[in-house]
Order: sequence, then C-alpha cells, then structure tokens
Amino acid sequence: MIHSVRFTAVLDTNVVYPAIVRDILFWFAYYDFYTPKWSEHIFEEWKRVMIEKGVSVEEANKRISKANSAFPDALVQNYKGLINHIELSDKDDRHVLAAAIKTNANLIVTNNIKHFPEEYLQSFSLNAKTADDFLTDIIDLNQKQAVAAFKEMVLNKKNPKQDEFEVLNMLRNAGLKDTANYLHALL
Repeated sequence: MIHSVRFTAVLDTNVVYPAIVRDILFWFAYYDFYTPKWSEHIFEEWKRVMIEKGVSVEEANKRISKANSAFPDALVQNYKGLINHIELSDKDDRHVLAAAIKTNANLIVTNNIKHFPEEYLQSFSLNAKTADDFLTDIIDLNQKQAVAAFKEMVLNKKNPKQDEFEVLNMLRNAGLKDTANYLHALL
C-alpha cells in the first residue's frame, strides 16, 4: 500500500544525494504518497557527502534545514539506543535500521540493498527497496498523481530551468531508469 501517508519509508543517505533523486522522493512525499523519515545520522552523512562534492558548509546546512522544514515530522528521535543492538555486516548502516525500527517504518529506501539482508529485516517487519523500485511502485499505484507530482517538480526546476525530457534524462543518469521510463510512457 504505497499510496498513503500512513506508509512510512526511511530514506538512506544514498537516496537523499544526488539532488535529482531527493527531489522526486520529496515531491512524491509532498503529494502524500508516503511519509518520509530520516535520522540525524542520515543527514550528518548527507552533509558530509555534500561537502565532499564541493557544496559549502553554509549551503549544506541550508539544504538540511529546508528538508526538515518541509517535512517537520520526518526526523526520527530516540533511535540511538538501538544502534548497538543491531547486527549488520556494515556497522555504519545500523543507524538506518535503528531509525526504521523506532519509527515503525514499512520500508527502508536505499541503493545499498546488500547491506540490509531481507531475512534480518523481516524479523523487524521491514523491507528494503532501491529508490528506483520504490518510485516505480508508487507510480504504478498512483499514475495520474505521480505524473502531476513529476510535472510540478519540473516546473519548479529553475536553476537551470529544465523541461520534462531533460529531467527524465537526469533521473536515468542518476540510476532511476525504470522510474524515468515509466513516467515518460505516461506523459
């Protein structure tokens, strides 16, 4: 049931950056297809990645502040006590699962699926999907609204201004090939 604000997804750092992936995820959340969640750890990683990619500290802080302002209930609280009790092969991903458990998420959206073993996640009634799989599921269940969200996202692209097809190509280049192709077919 990925067409409801009751469906909650924790967004891992690798789907919050690059910007085009974050944009479509945020627009779909804005359209109430799901409720996004993240943690302080996730946004600390995001900030570190932005700075490594040449974004100034001031601009990185501004982007984080905008995300938190746009979705004031997205920041998961009181999850840190769970981190050391989680067993994942990559210890740096434990905070993501801890946030998902704490917020009773339905899903973790990550492009590092291999870091979140399906059987282990299911012991917490959780699943993980790539951003591309998650977005195509949303589109499948909400075709007209997803196209409307995409078109509004495109209209808000101002620096530089881009058309639908340029944005679709950006999505493809960011690894959202199925999402872009699906939206393209619906335009």
